Amino acid sequence: MKFNQWTLGLAAVGLVTLSSAARADEKPSPVLSALATTTISGYVDTSAQWNLGTGDAHAPGYAFGGPSKADGFNLNVVKLSIAKDAEASDAWGAGYKVDLLFGPDANSFNTLSQNSFAGGNADFAVKQAYVDLKAPVGNGIEFKIGVWDTIIGYEVFDSGSNPNFTRSYGYSIEPTTHTGIQAAYQVNEMIALTAAVADTYGPTINERPFLNTNYRVAESYKTYMGAISLTAPKDWGWAAGSTLYGCVINGFNSFSPAAGGGNGDQTSFYVGSTLNTPLKELKVGASYDYAGVEKYTPVTAQSGYANATAIYATYQATEKLSLNARGEYASQTESNAGPGLPGKVIAATLTAQYDLWKNVISRAEFRWDHQADGSPNAYGGTFANESGTQGTLRNSYELIANVIYKF
Repeated sequence: MKFNQWTLGLAAVGLVTLSSAARADEKPSPVLSALATTTISGYVDTSAQWNLGTGDAHAPGYAFGGPSKADGFNLNVVKLSIAKDAEASDAWGAGYKVDLLFGPDANSFNTLSQNSFAGGNADFAVKQAYVDLKAPVGNGIEFKIGVWDTIIGYEVFDSGSNPNFTRSYGYSIEPTTHTGIQAAYQVNEMIALTAAVADTYGPTINERPFLNTNYRVAESYKTYMGAISLTAPKDWGWAAGSTLYGCVINGFNSFSPAAGGGNGDQTSFYVGSTLNTPLKELKVGASYDYAGVEKYTPVTAQSGYANATAIYATYQATEKLSLNARGEYASQTESNAGPGLPGKVIAATLTAQYDLWKNVISRAEFRWDHQADGSPNAYGGTFANESGTQGTLRNSYELIANVIYKF
């Protein structure tokens, strides 16, 4: 039996015996065995932003933006992820994942549980916390039980995984996370299916629709969702790996942009695609989001909707340099302009990413948002003039530098 120097040192001062160390080596602790397959990862996301001109109080209302990010340096969010993957060789494998958020964007993510103390979440949020289970049914079903990321949308919360730093309006009208059970099944190389049942649209953890004083439903009321993903097979030439994705969600939303921030029964539809091109360095994409609320409180309000369309293009110019572009059009019910979201808007975003340092994403971004003339803004009323004194700026220009370290 060979002992390391640390063990020999402990034996020399009588803290352990070599025989006990030998027995420990022969039979590892279950705790140590579990830790050996646990991974810790995450990132630190920072930015510097300049909103050209004046009127920071009326900055565009896309998700995780707004006046608090304008004209200064920002710590956006710190993410810590702890996970153990289910063993690939184990048909009944089990694992888990926990994603924790720290910083200002954690407050905006707002997964503060319904039973938690009042006073806010103090720069902290649980992004995901679920048990991962495999079942040997057909090609294998994977279950997630707990809190997990939404299955809808082209973009995700982790900005470093998106082609642009700032989020689209489509992302801004989508749910972000749910509490419930999700099942994923890979039918074959081309088709993947996902179905899930959750308490609500989220993001509030353990939220119950029937506990909402303005929205009384049966205690069995739940949120249901399903998605299908189609992937072009390897023998499709340059189009191989291209994807088409569709999703629908229906359930209770306690804070719906489509309902002017009110709550009610919401249905969301999404379809999106990423397409490879004959030019290997170029990929293009498109997405469409619709969120409609049939009934919501207060009872005097009307039904509402919001929708958003976006197109994407990514060009890998060199091994380290990529260029990304996004164009958008979004609108919502004029009588119910949601908090922070304009009635009608077009936007264009250009992003250059250069991977100079190891493990670091470094990007420069320019964003332009234009509010359509005569449409209601997020603060009520229509535009009075170009200065935006009555509401959101008609034209907003932003220059942003984004640096993310991934560990």
